[in-house]
Amino acid sequence: MRPVLVYTASRIALFLVTAAVLYLVGLQNPLVLIAVSFLVSGIASYVLLSKQRDAMSARISGKIDQPKPQGD
Repeated sequence: MRPVLVYTASRIALFLVTAAVLYLVGLQNPLVLIAVSFLVSGIASYVLLSKQRDAMSARISGKIDQPKPQGD
């Protein structure tokens, strides 16, 4: 569960930092600010968070591959 939380928290933090920087640069329209922040943070997370994404993927696929307990 930890890799999933780390990746999710990192994505949220990256989005918030991106939004703050764009706001300080002068992007004042809230709808445009959210849309551009979402796009920029998504691209940045693809590059910057690859290790966290791989760890999360391994954790999730490991959980899916485990056999389910039989409840007879």
